[in-house]
Amino acid sequence: MKYTLVILILIFSRTVNAQSIFDASRNGDLAQITALYTANNDTINAVDHQGFTPLILAAYNNQAEVVDFLINKGCDLNAQDFSGNTALMGVCFKGYSAIAKTLIASGTRVNQQNFNEATALIYASTFGHTEIVAFLLQNNADKTIKDNRGNTALIHSKMQGNNEITKLLSAK
Repeated sequence: MKYTLVILILIFSRTVNAQSIFDASRNGDLAQITALYTANNDTINAVDHQGFTPLILAAYNNQAEVVDFLINKGCDLNAQDFSGNTALMGVCFKGYSAIAKTLIASGTRVNQQNFNEATALIYASTFGHTEIVAFLLQNNADKTIKDNRGNTALIHSKMQGNNEITKLLSAK
């Protein structure tokens, strides 16, 4: 009985710590993330019930300091959630150009595709984030990649009426 209780406490404390890093990443609580990392450096690549990592959550919630910390500690830049989306795809959807630049400068895969075969460029083009599209193109984003419906970033930008992005993607 005593042995079982110890095991349950260890499992519970690991779950609480993992959950804490997700909340801290989402909310930008760098002090808590630092403490959790110091206690267990594996927490930076923990995965929640949706497949989100601390980096995905921090990036999606525009927590630049946390993103920097996680990258500097060696987190997986290309981790995918259960839909195949990455931190870069999240910021391309939301329009956080500074974090997109940090992720790309740190070596994230620019042309990684999610489970619908969409890329960060397709997200940025669809949601009208011109600065991010330009930066992605400067960093070898492949504008010929098609999603699972056969649409490229150019087609998405045209469908959404993102004329400036359409011009960028049409240039040779």
